[in-house]
Amino acid sequence: MSTEYVDQSGPLVRPYAMTGGRTRPRVDIAMEALVTATARGDREAGSARHEWQKIVDLCQQVQSLAEIAAYLGTPLGVARVIVGDMAEAGMLDVHEPGRLDDQLGTYLLERVLSGLRKL
Repeated sequence: MSTEYVDQSGPLVRPYAMTGGRTRPRVDIAMEALVTATARGDREAGSARHEWQKIVDLCQQVQSLAEIAAYLGTPLGVARVIVGDMAEAGMLDVHEPGRLDDQLGTYLLERVLSGLRKL
């Protein structure tokens, strides 16, 4: 069985080809971590790789790492590596759950849980 990812606007790509074969991120990101695009991400998305452009577009609104993986149709580990690389490049801000304002964090985590249940 093939574990290939079909991108509607591009060719068939094996998910781990998007990470250069890496299976572990350089930074640890929880699946419920919330991600937003930065001003740098907005400026540089047009010249970035296709999946990076898609992630910056998605993250104009707050998205969890799990939601990003679902929208891309990639395994969570692949999304974790890509988001970690983008955060290191200054294109994304990653907000770990323990660092959020309690009320906002609760609301957003409930939204993530609801989204995961729909998958």
